[in-house]
Amino acid sequence: MALSYRYTAVGNGLRTDHPIPDLPFVDDSHLPLDDPDAIEAIGRKPGVNGTWGRTDLCKDGGWVAFTTDVLRPDLGWVVRWHPEHGRSVVLYRDEDVASAYMSYEDEALLFRAGGYWWDGTTWYRPSQVFDRAREIYVNRPVPAALTISAADLPQGDPGKGAVWAITELGPDTMTPAASRRWHDDLALWALRHGSVRHLAGCVVHLTAPELAADQLLGVAELAEIAGIGASTLRAYQTRGESDVPLAQATVGGRSMWSRPVAEDWAETRRRSRDGVARTMADRDHENLSVGVARLWDYFTNAFVIDLWDRDRNRKRFALRWRTKAAVRDVAYDVAWTAAASLDRIVPLGDLGATIRAAVLFELADWQRTVRNDEVSYPINHAIARMLDWLIQHEPGHARAVVAEIVGEAERGLGIPPEVTGSSLRQALALDGKLSGENAYAEFLDLVLPPDD
Repeated sequence: MALSYRYTAVGNGLRTDHPIPDLPFVDDSHLPLDDPDAIEAIGRKPGVNGTWGRTDLCKDGGWVAFTTDVLRPDLGWVVRWHPEHGRSVVLYRDEDVASAYMSYEDEALLFRAGGYWWDGTTWYRPSQVFDRAREIYVNRPVPAALTISAADLPQGDPGKGAVWAITELGPDTMTPAASRRWHDDLALWALRHGSVRHLAGCVVHLTAPELAADQLLGVAELAEIAGIGASTLRAYQTRGESDVPLAQATVGGRSMWSRPVAEDWAETRRRSRDGVARTMADRDHENLSVGVARLWDYFTNAFVIDLWDRDRNRKRFALRWRTKAAVRDVAYDVAWTAAASLDRIVPLGDLGATIRAAVLFELADWQRTVRNDEVSYPINHAIARMLDWLIQHEPGHARAVVAEIVGEAERGLGIPPEVTGSSLRQALALDGKLSGENAYAEFLDLVLPPDD
């Protein structure tokens, strides 16, 4: 699982093994690239404000480190090292470097083409679709992807190449530009590359059918796939909203995306909180769920009956009845209609069954991990609060639920009724909303099994 990557690199370290196309090569001789702790220490020097550094081990046996540059505090370095594939040395703006660093902590060794990433074997599409059940981004391999190494590229003239001092970098220099003589820069990098790694092992880019120039999409096509207007998409980009994916290429000053990236972004939008809510939206009120709309209709009709169809309330709409006391009387009647309709708002039978199953699961889990037949077992706070709600709003139904919990805990789990009862008492004492130390004592005394 790679973290979502939404950052734009601004330079290559001269000692990188995997140069990023069209970015300048920057002298990194002041960085201790073989010592991640020393890299971290650069950004953590005592008495220096506005700098930071960190290092972590990676699951693949490598490590990643970052630091603010001492000469250019507005820039920072990320170094990702792998025991087989060498290192990437990448320069970012300081506001991006810490977040970009986190994207390298898992499988990703390098990023190209607006977030496409490589784990040393396989190329994957930018991580956008999040699996909430497993709390990871979904890895989607790129079909027919080919790795382009430094050995695959046309040779440039190292005599015309340039290596920049970090103090010389300006806004224009740090903007990717295919018009720059980057192949000459690459030739100079290859000449100075001190690693024993062959250029065939130095990854520069990838190619794939979905990244072919004639397959890329512009703003209008991306917006259409996402189901929004082009102007809305441009506004998102301007304001940095809605996690618009990085473009895979820039052609004639225009951002271009691959179709799979566009479709993944559209899927992410559909899976968002608002997207899921739209699946249950009422036809007449798109901002309301169908359940809320039905309740609204029900209470509208119920209140019309209360306020108009009943003669004693209808007359209160006359001017002489419009006093605070009269309004309070009407409100009292209407409020009772809502309170008496609790089962229309909350399915009490289903809620009781859910609480019963949840408490039994908690007891079984605790019994399996920390058996304690002499005192009590903790119950999850949220479950205890729902049991409390049921007790307060429908004590008769709660009576049956408690009895079922105690009975099934004894029959199915072998937990003595005394332990289950003590667990329920403790949970309600800790999480119940009623005030008073013994607020639930009388209720529980009556619904728990009587003494032998």
